[in-house]
Amino acid sequence: MRMGLTRQLGGALVLCGLFFLSPVSVAAPEPVLSSAEQTRYLTEIKRLYLTDDERKALFAHTNALLRTYALSAGYQVGSSDRRDLEYQVSLAKPGELMLREEVRATSGTGVSVRNRLLPVFGVDPSISYACPREGQACVLNVPGSTEPMLTIVRDLDGAGQLAKAFSFLIRNLQKG
Repeated sequence: MRMGLTRQLGGALVLCGLFFLSPVSVAAPEPVLSSAEQTRYLTEIKRLYLTDDERKALFAHTNALLRTYALSAGYQVGSSDRRDLEYQVSLAKPGELMLREEVRATSGTGVSVRNRLLPVFGVDPSISYACPREGQACVLNVPGSTEPMLTIVRDLDGAGQLAKAFSFLIRNLQKG
C-alpha cells in the first residue's frame, strides 16, 4: 500500500527533530574577509588601542579578548574539577608565538604555568573553534589543525572574535 503524504511528512519531521536535538557542537572556521573589511578591522583595532603599530594593536586586542573570555571556576557550575584558565600571547621570536597558560585550582593556592610555542610560518592562519551545546567552554584549535590550543568560556561570539584576532595576528607575523 501507498503511504499517505501526512505520514511521509511526519516521518521527515521526526528525523529532522532528532537531528536538531542531538548533541552537536558548533564549530566554525573564520569567515573570509574582503580587503576593505580587513583594512576597516585593522583601522578600528589601531584606533581602539591608540597606536599606529598594527602588530602592537593586534597583540593588545588578542590579550584583551583572552582576559575577557577567560574560563573561570565561577562558570563551571557542577564540575568536579573547577579551575581558572587564563591565557596571554606574546612574541617569542620572529615566526613564533608564545601562548602562556595559567591554571589555578579552586582548592589550594597552586598555580600551574605552561608556555607553548606556536610557529606561524607555513601554517594556515585560520583558527577553528568548537562550542559544544552541553558544555561550559569553547575550544580554539591550533592554526591549521584540530589540536586544542586554548579553552575559553562558552560564548560563540567571543570565540569568533578571538579566532579572528588570532588569525589577523598570525597573518601579521607571517609578513615578517
